[in-house]
Amino acid sequence: MLKFAANLSFLYQDLPFLDRFGAAANDGFKGVEYLFPFDWPAMEIKALLDQNGLTQVLFNARPGDFAKGERGLAAMPGREAEFRDNLAEALNYAKALQCDRVHIMAGLRHEALGPDEQLGCYKKNLSLAAAECAKAGVTALIEPINTEDMPGYFLENVAMALPILKEIDHPSLRLQFDVYHAQKTGGNLTRQFTEAAPLVHHVQIANPPQRFEPGKGEINYPYIFEMLEAARYDGWIGCEYKPSTGRGAALHWARGLIG
Repeated sequence: MLKFAANLSFLYQDLPFLDRFGAAANDGFKGVEYLFPFDWPAMEIKALLDQNGLTQVLFNARPGDFAKGERGLAAMPGREAEFRDNLAEALNYAKALQCDRVHIMAGLRHEALGPDEQLGCYKKNLSLAAAECAKAGVTALIEPINTEDMPGYFLENVAMALPILKEIDHPSLRLQFDVYHAQKTGGNLTRQFTEAAPLVHHVQIANPPQRFEPGKGEINYPYIFEMLEAARYDGWIGCEYKPSTGRGAALHWARGLIG
């Protein structure tokens, strides 16, 4: 049976962040994910998880200065020490939250750096992250993100991610397959997922063009869910969409799937 997690950075935005845990549990979710936990003490979040019977399934390591437009440090030469510090911080939170997946953001392409220089830095940092995550019992994830939503993002599609993962070849480094981003970077979702499936350790969903919930857009999600079940995917599926209602979680699509 498929397992769905509420993305609290996208859902329930009409509520203060810490109130979203209870809202997700009330809607039947058993897992949660979100962008970053670092504005709150880890044990405060852990208490909310426990109170609501929720599993923390994923969060992102700190990506540099997000408010100033930074979107990761893994592919940023010269920022290696900060990358290591942020990874250590993320693993401390992962231990406290009993979370076994951390997304490592690549960062943006840098005009002053050649793509080969950034790629070399990216591979070295991912190898380090995989080794450190393995010690902590955590899987490091990389996620291709379409460059319409995030202009200039370094890891821009699944076709770029797979050779990197295969070259590093570490069991604690895997792919975060976001159906929404994959659709916006080439479509042909069945082929993309089938090629990536052995390396996929987390899935996220939303529906183009407006990034709404399943049932509100161009992707046939009943087919996607059948595909995941046929592939015996047993990981979490993060609901990283913008509710078309503007509030809550817009769960009309999830009848019989959640709760």
